[in-house]
Amino acid sequence: AKDRADLEAGLEAGVDLVALSFVRHERDLEPVRERLRGVEPRPLLVAKIEKPEAVERLEAILGCVDGVMVARGDLGVEMRLEEVPLVQKRIIHAARCAGKPVITATQMLRSMVESPRPTRAEASDVANAILDGTDAVMLSEETAVGAHPVEAVRVLDRIARAVEPHLPWRRYLEEVPEMGERPVTAAVSRAACGLARDVGAAAIVASTTSGATARAVARFRPPVPVVALTPSEAVARQLAVSWGVEAAVVEGLRSAEEMFAAAERHLLRQGVEKGQRAVVTAGLPPGVPGGTNLVHVLEL
Repeated sequence: AKDRADLEAGLEAGVDLVALSFVRHERDLEPVRERLRGVEPRPLLVAKIEKPEAVERLEAILGCVDGVMVARGDLGVEMRLEEVPLVQKRIIHAARCAGKPVITATQMLRSMVESPRPTRAEASDVANAILDGTDAVMLSEETAVGAHPVEAVRVLDRIARAVEPHLPWRRYLEEVPEMGERPVTAAVSRAACGLARDVGAAAIVASTTSGATARAVARFRPPVPVVALTPSEAVARQLAVSWGVEAAVVEGLRSAEEMFAAAERHLLRQGVEKGQRAVVTAGLPPGVPGGTNLVHVLEL
């Protein structure tokens, strides 16, 4: 009853994300999925993977949610400690292949609850989660009750910025991750990333109604920013959890020409110089969720 009351309070407050704890089976998600049907804007549904049964049912659970969280604290209690790092890698890989955001959480910088500096082991742990391909790293007690919350965020940011250029994105591009019922979106997003590499693009622009196009591109972890143009403020906020995505709210795009013009205006405002290239991916006609079918090289 308390969980239901908490969910209702969150929906009333307009939350962007709902996380469900101790998921064992995809059917555990159905009551929340049912409640979220028809809610506009709809929050992302995230399953916290913290039970061995959830790890066994991982692919089925991924098919029912918008993202997952690697909840390492409870995973470490529920299974042998030495298994947790390998399970973390498996969850991150499966989520990335499915085009679903994955958040790695718990004890990222635990010593910073008291200390102004993390241990070297913690810095390596954060770096390895990023090298595994996680979309987001999340602090818990470090910012909730810790003595150095702002510095903890700064440290996390510094580590991420140092590590991200070394992600094996070329290998990601050669992989053939499945994306369920969206083979065209998968193919077009891969083509956009390969094209960005080949033409030396400064950015990849994804025009997206639901956020799916931007997430499909982000799963390849390209080494240039993924700029999402969306008419929805809620979708723009939700995309903050996806790797490398910078979202901007742009309304009223009715044609490819308007989309290209909006992309150019935004990139020039963000400091991309005239003469540089960007790759634009979107669906035509605009505004139809899940219809990604276009990739275009834009000369600024």
